[in-house]
Amino acid sequence: MARVAIVTGGTRGIGFGIVRLLVKNSFIVYAVGTREKEDDYPEFNAFKKNNNNCKYICANIQNAKDRQKIVDTVMRNEKSIDLLVNNAGVAPKERNDILKMTEESMDFVLGVNLKGTFFLTQLVANTMIEQVEKGKSSGIIVNISSISSDTSSVNRGEYCISKAGVSMITKLFADRLATYGINVYEIRPGIIDTDMTSTVKEKYDELIFNKGILPLKRWGKPEDIAKAVLAFALGLFPYSTGTVIDIDGGFHIKRL
Repeated sequence: MARVAIVTGGTRGIGFGIVRLLVKNSFIVYAVGTREKEDDYPEFNAFKKNNNNCKYICANIQNAKDRQKIVDTVMRNEKSIDLLVNNAGVAPKERNDILKMTEESMDFVLGVNLKGTFFLTQLVANTMIEQVEKGKSSGIIVNISSISSDTSSVNRGEYCISKAGVSMITKLFADRLATYGINVYEIRPGIIDTDMTSTVKEKYDELIFNKGILPLKRWGKPEDIAKAVLAFALGLFPYSTGTVIDIDGGFHIKRL
C-alpha cells in the first residue's frame, strides 16, 4: 500500500521539490497551497496532471478550520497519514530593522511559520497516535526550518524568531511522540534557489561566489532538501528523533 504524505507549501520552491521526489518514490502526496485553483501554480499543475498520486488542497495553515480541512480531506480519502512535512513559510512583506519592526509583521510571519506549524503538527500527531493505537504503523514528521533558526538577520527578526520556534517544535514533538514510535526530524536549509530568494539573488551571488560565505560554492536547490526529506520518509534513521540536518553548503561550520 502506498504511503501517504502531506507537504505544506508544496506547490513551489522547496515544497514542490519535495512533492516531486516523494511522488516519484511511490508516495501519495497532498500538496497544500493557499490559492483556490491549483492551476495558479503552472509548474505544479503540469506535474499534477501527469501524476495521479499528486493531489492538491487549498488551505492556509494559519487558520484552524483550514488545518482541520487538510487532515479531514486526507483521512477521508486515504484513511491514514504516514508523513507530514511542515514546509510552509512566509517572509516579512517588508524587511525592516528590528528597531522598526511592526506588530503586524510579527503576527503575520509567526502566524504561519510558528503557530500554523505547531497546531497542524498537533492535529496530525494526534491522528498518528490514533493510527498506532489501532495497530497501524507509526508516522514520521519532518520540519523544514532554516539557517535563520540560529543565525541573526536584524532586518528580518520576525522570520528568525519563527524559525527558532520551529526548531523547538521539533524537539518538543520528538520528545512527546517517541513513546508512540513517531519520529520527528528537522532540516535546516541554507541559501536555496527559489522564488523567495529571487529578490536578493545579487546579494547572495556576491556572498557565495566572491565572499566565500559557503565552503560549497553554489546555491542550494530544492532537490537538495527533498533528498534529505526522502531519507527520513523512507525510515532510514529509525534510531534517531529530534535530529537536525543542515543542508546549507557548510554554512554552519565555524571557520577562521
